[in-house]
Amino acid sequence: MSETPMAPRPAETFEEVEDALLSRWPETKLEPTLDRIRAFTEVLGDPQRGYPVIHLTGTNGKTSTSRMIDTLLRALDLRTGRFTSPHVERMTERISVDGEPLTDEEFVRAFNDVAPYTHLIDESETHPLSFFETVVGMAYAAFADAPVDVAVVEVGMGGSWDATNVADATVAVVLPVAVDHAAYLGGTPAAIAVEKAGIIKPGSIAVLAEQTPDVAAILLERAAEVGATVVREGLDFGVIARVPAVGGQVVSLQGLRARYDDVFLPLYGAHQAQNAVVALAAVEAFAAGNEQSQPLDDEVVRAAFAEVTSPGRLEIVRRSPTIVLDAAHNPHGAEAAAAALEDSFSFSPLIGVIGVMADKDHEGLLAAFEPHLAHLVCTQNSADRALPAERLAAVAREVFGEDRVSVAPRLSEALDQAAALAEAGEAFGDPLGSGAVLVTGSVVTVGEARTLLVRERGGRS
Repeated sequence: MSETPMAPRPAETFEEVEDALLSRWPETKLEPTLDRIRAFTEVLGDPQRGYPVIHLTGTNGKTSTSRMIDTLLRALDLRTGRFTSPHVERMTERISVDGEPLTDEEFVRAFNDVAPYTHLIDESETHPLSFFETVVGMAYAAFADAPVDVAVVEVGMGGSWDATNVADATVAVVLPVAVDHAAYLGGTPAAIAVEKAGIIKPGSIAVLAEQTPDVAAILLERAAEVGATVVREGLDFGVIARVPAVGGQVVSLQGLRARYDDVFLPLYGAHQAQNAVVALAAVEAFAAGNEQSQPLDDEVVRAAFAEVTSPGRLEIVRRSPTIVLDAAHNPHGAEAAAAALEDSFSFSPLIGVIGVMADKDHEGLLAAFEPHLAHLVCTQNSADRALPAERLAAVAREVFGEDRVSVAPRLSEALDQAAALAEAGEAFGDPLGSGAVLVTGSVVTVGEARTLLVRERGGRS
């Protein structure tokens, strides 16, 4: 039996809550059991059963798609809860009600509401509750307390054994599946799909983004096993057209019930257009399940998509030179981000600042970005799992060549170095170029860069 903490006293500050949560088993460690989280939500009164849930999994795009779904649902006058992970800058971002992250005071209250029960589980199980399990319990309880009309819930890792999966989805969304977290989920998309398919439950509507044939076969088999209804991108819904535009793109989307033309989406890249149509189909499926059989109002859809934000996803946070943040942390995400940069911008030179986690496929990520970056500054974030900048640089030199790689372990120095290179276009043979900096490689790297770069907080992102 592991040593267990004493029953906690009520926390008074956000910092106390953050420390208490971070002292638990880290969220990057996945154990294939739902026993602890089931026991936890049971003593909380199974709050996740008090409202319908739209549950999202997939390798990339979950956060952007969940934010789009949230915005569309609120446009339909529904009160929403949204659980997302990981956070970009602050832990409070993980739990939102009506599109806004909990305030520090609300986050403390959500923690204190569940904290008296955590020690009961800690004492009764082989291992204490993890960080992630505790925050999932906080989110589900906070949504019940609000109360919300619908919760939009993003898995942390995988599906079947993810702590969020104690909820039974009304709508289960599976975004494109590729390889990530291979040590936990498997080394092929098909192996990973088996795990992600676990969010498809009896009676749910499965909204499937376009997948490779082997992945699609696994998802369809799961849906057939449990009697779920399936709608598929490319058959039942899809992107009809997209044109890059100032500040994003204009898209035409074929939904499940209607076509929506000339929709402005203030996000960049074909992958975000795909995320948008998946979000639209998920909301249409949810509305149909609630006996709202009419197509969504065209103007409501347009207005909702025009308001969508997704911090740290090809987000421009500074000009002169332009600095773009993107949380791509695997080759699949890097390829999508690189394609969007080519599609929507004409930066020259484009300087990369990359800091990655040691357990990621950093060689694959570097290879995806190599054709698009004139120079790369290797750095590292503050996380214990961060790959040291020098080790990243050793791999980067093999991919980029000696002359295109430099090292700045401190992120602030890496940003300054990259900005200077972006402004010195002449050094790259482009005296008239519009230089820019891309900060990428990890959500943590992007979050720390965002904290350094975004000085004025006129409101929540």
